[in-house]
Amino acid sequence: MPKYAQLVMGPAGSGKSTYCAMLQEHLKVIKRECFVVNLDPAAEDFKYPPSVDCRELIQLDDVMEDEELRFGPNGGLIYCMEYLMKNLEWLQDNLDAHDDDYYLFDCPGQIELYTHLPVMRQLADTLQSWDFRVCAVFLVDSQFLGDPSKYISGVLSSLSCMVNLEIPHVSIMTKLDILPRSSKREVRKYLDPDMQRLGVTSHGGKYQRLTEAICQIIDDYGLVRFLPLDRSDEESISIVLQHIDTAIQYGEDLEVQTRDFGEDPPE
Repeated sequence: MPKYAQLVMGPAGSGKSTYCAMLQEHLKVIKRECFVVNLDPAAEDFKYPPSVDCRELIQLDDVMEDEELRFGPNGGLIYCMEYLMKNLEWLQDNLDAHDDDYYLFDCPGQIELYTHLPVMRQLADTLQSWDFRVCAVFLVDSQFLGDPSKYISGVLSSLSCMVNLEIPHVSIMTKLDILPRSSKREVRKYLDPDMQRLGVTSHGGKYQRLTEAICQIIDDYGLVRFLPLDRSDEESISIVLQHIDTAIQYGEDLEVQTRDFGEDPPE
């Protein structure tokens, strides 16, 4: 039987840890168990109890305090993630210690890990070699997306991650629950926007033609569409989970449970 994994990614502050805690609680309510794996060596506190914590292997503070390495925060984080990739047997042993089949990987927020470094691609490929079905879940704060230029930037970040990892990909607009009502109406225009119109209305300046060309490409291929996530709305959470489960084909290998009516089933 395969196992299933969400790689929860996105910029710092996009709500990755909150998403993992929320989804774990939602799955518990619907009688599904999942384990959360912390892959952020800089994490300080959690909104969930991590089943596996990479800080048991390496921590960012230790790397930054090493007098020989002398890394700053970004260089130290990259070093930590590369160290984890060199010690994947540690991760595999910890994952094998759990019997369930559904995992949320809470990943770091540094965007370079997903765009032009091989670390996260190596992780995704390794998980698939361990018979995991993996989906990239890319989060962007809805407060960041409420402007044409920022929306295009968010789309390109998600698209870059999608192209680099080459696994099923779901983009999510988070924190709708904390937006004022008027802002919610404004942000929802970006769930399925007219990209050509956005290209014209964005503040492109001297790069206006380039912006319009980028919007045209995004619109032609239709690769990135954001799902709205309001954690105060169970239906919103269910819709997001349904998209992800479909992407990784969760449940297709489960046995159909039939009710035993005895020798004389009702007609």
